[in-house]
Amino acid sequence: MGGEKIVALNNINLTIARKECICLLGTSGSGKSTLLNMMAGLEKPTKGEIIINNLHLEKMNEKDVTKFRQLNVGFVFQSYNLISTLSAMENVSLGLTFKGVPKSKRDKMAKEMLQNVGLGNRLHHKPSEMSGGQQQRVSIARAFVGNPKIVFADEPTGNLDTKTTLEVMDLITGMAKENNQTLIIVTHDVEISDYAHRIFYLRDGNIEKIEVNQNKAEGEAN
Repeated sequence: MGGEKIVALNNINLTIARKECICLLGTSGSGKSTLLNMMAGLEKPTKGEIIINNLHLEKMNEKDVTKFRQLNVGFVFQSYNLISTLSAMENVSLGLTFKGVPKSKRDKMAKEMLQNVGLGNRLHHKPSEMSGGQQQRVSIARAFVGNPKIVFADEPTGNLDTKTTLEVMDLITGMAKENNQTLIIVTHDVEISDYAHRIFYLRDGNIEKIEVNQNKAEGEAN
């Protein structure tokens, strides 16, 4: 920034297993969203490596990274990021268009996914005709519709009330587990972190500690 060098992330070293649910937990400015963007290939690191399934994201050009995201990654955002002029079905199926999925098939996939998230009666509603919780369910359906290997959820419940927050988190983690997907959640909320197998505490661009969530492990064992 100007003449000042800002270090957003420093000495980060972590490995995430396939099918694992992890949480990047920290206050605003801790570097958690920047780390998510790096892992998703949205930002390039000035040094270091980002390796997913033996592929080096930091060495890819923009075209290859974009293709990688289309085939492997889903996103759930705090602000939903839905296109206001499109219906729920059109929002969910849009990403499938870029994958070359024929219209009849992508409409079928979008409809099934919206039914899975409890919005079978909102297929043709636009975002302005839905509540915040319903809009987030549409964004979840959009993230999961192509069955991506990895789903990134950046403050997915930041705009929701407590009841809807629990419903959304149950939905996201349940779908990821059912589909054997890796789930990476960014949050400042300790209660949200309880859904993860491991919690990475970030402060000032560093991983302060890593905590194994025994409650999660015991719950799945039962």
